[in-house]
Amino acid sequence: MNGLVLPIVFAALLAVAALIGIPSYPLHIMIVILIWSFTYTGWSLMGRFGLVSLGHGAFMGLGAYATALLWNYAGMTPWLGIPIALALAALLAVIVGYPCFKFRITGHYFALVTLALTEVVRQTVIATRDHTGGSLGFTPTPKGNDETPGYIALQFEDKETWFLIVVFVWLVGLLIWRAVDRSMVRNALDAISEDEDSAAAAGINVTWEKLKITVLSAVMTAFGGAMYVQYQLFVAPDTVSGIGISLQIVFAVVAGGVFTQFGPTFGAIITLLLAEILRIYIGTDAVGLDNAIYGVALVLFIVFLPKGILGSIEDAVRRRIDRPERGKAATVSDL
Repeated sequence: MNGLVLPIVFAALLAVAALIGIPSYPLHIMIVILIWSFTYTGWSLMGRFGLVSLGHGAFMGLGAYATALLWNYAGMTPWLGIPIALALAALLAVIVGYPCFKFRITGHYFALVTLALTEVVRQTVIATRDHTGGSLGFTPTPKGNDETPGYIALQFEDKETWFLIVVFVWLVGLLIWRAVDRSMVRNALDAISEDEDSAAAAGINVTWEKLKITVLSAVMTAFGGAMYVQYQLFVAPDTVSGIGISLQIVFAVVAGGVFTQFGPTFGAIITLLLAEILRIYIGTDAVGLDNAIYGVALVLFIVFLPKGILGSIEDAVRRRIDRPERGKAATVSDL
């Protein structure tokens, strides 16, 4: 029950806090953290089964740019633009994932394929600068004074409304994680991650199971990108796509705990606060320093804390709880 109750309780507490009143700046930071938390949760659905993607920046960028471009050039409300963006992300995941899984491209080879994907998307955005703004970024057209209601344009002037929206989105992300964790898909993917040949011999369609979780992960990441651009009303290749963003996603999930429900959220808190601290105290004097820190920290976490901070804490608590029980069992057996 904890997997279901805790997310709902936290979401309710956050919603109440917003209604009571939170200063604008902390509220902004919390909104951004929750958007990234949802995105990181999407990546963890693959990462926890050994499908290490270094290309999720591609899906996030596709979700953001497709939504914004459809609004600016086709006048299409995000309520229609976002589903189209998610469909495109799913299609891209199939185009890249199916050949990889069909021909057994796994491990670091799969990681390299996805790494190339994110750079292809970033370079495509830059190359089509006449429409996307290139490296200078792209701004969705503001809804105007009043002819287009905020809920149609998915643009809101007050942060409280956005906060309630992203709290709901974050909660949905946690519930999706839980649903996967309690489904037969998890058992199939666990078996595949241990030994693909044995899993296939047991009747598991390896390619199909991998493709399902990849598409779900890509769609969630693209939705995170769509939420990001709708809230910020600005998007650039380096803010939602590219190698730096993909590295940030991987680091955040590994640091928080890829095998725990709240691990990606904890990782989002770490990475976003780190980035904000560097922005405030260093500014533009050390561009790219955050990515360098992510890279070094990622290596350290993989070596010394492979289950992440939250995962390691959960393991320690579980061992402490199990120790008295084992002692009691030994005492009873002696009698």
